[in-house]
Amino acid sequence: MKITSTNIAKPTTIIWNGKKVNTGIYKTPINEPVYLGKEAVKNDEISDRKVHGGIYKACYLFSENHYEYWKALYPNLDWNYGMFGENLTVKNLDETEIFIGDIYKVGKALVQITQPRQPCFKFGVKFGTQHVLKQFINHGFPGTYTRVLEEGLVTNGDVFKLIEQTNNSLTTAQLFNLLYAKEKDQALLNLAIKNEALPLRKRKKLEAFIK
Repeated sequence: MKITSTNIAKPTTIIWNGKKVNTGIYKTPINEPVYLGKEAVKNDEISDRKVHGGIYKACYLFSENHYEYWKALYPNLDWNYGMFGENLTVKNLDETEIFIGDIYKVGKALVQITQPRQPCFKFGVKFGTQHVLKQFINHGFPGTYTRVLEEGLVTNGDVFKLIEQTNNSLTTAQLFNLLYAKEKDQALLNLAIKNEALPLRKRKKLEAFIK
């Protein structure tokens, strides 16, 4: 995996249900290093800290490989890296091969895979339709948030080096599918609720589905 683009946002105001809402989803490439802090990427806009930023969502990664799929579905949008609200666009990021809890060295930072991105209405506003949320969920490749274990600068071309792979974990794709599945795989649920790379609040929600 290698960083293709570093992206940050300025505050943007959108209209949702007749009300003004601020968002940081409109990220654009800056073509220079960004600093990964413990709770956010430096100089990046986080409008709602209840659902973005923080220890378990300090930085969001999305795969460059999925861009062509989405461009074919929405050819009339103004495409550029950062389109999915990601801080880092990453070449060859494969959600079926990265595990919750895995630790990577990238640039000067040390990061841990924590949880997939779950799309909200702001994503739908950006794409011009709330139908895109269902498409995103069905596609099954959501990118991933990371925890920043050691702060530092990262830049285009930096390669992710696997430092530690978590035993008895589940992949980002498996967790993403588990979150939306009507019938939840009990074995995967047990792996998820025991994985301390996931925030306790999310593990408690999943624990409710254990039979």
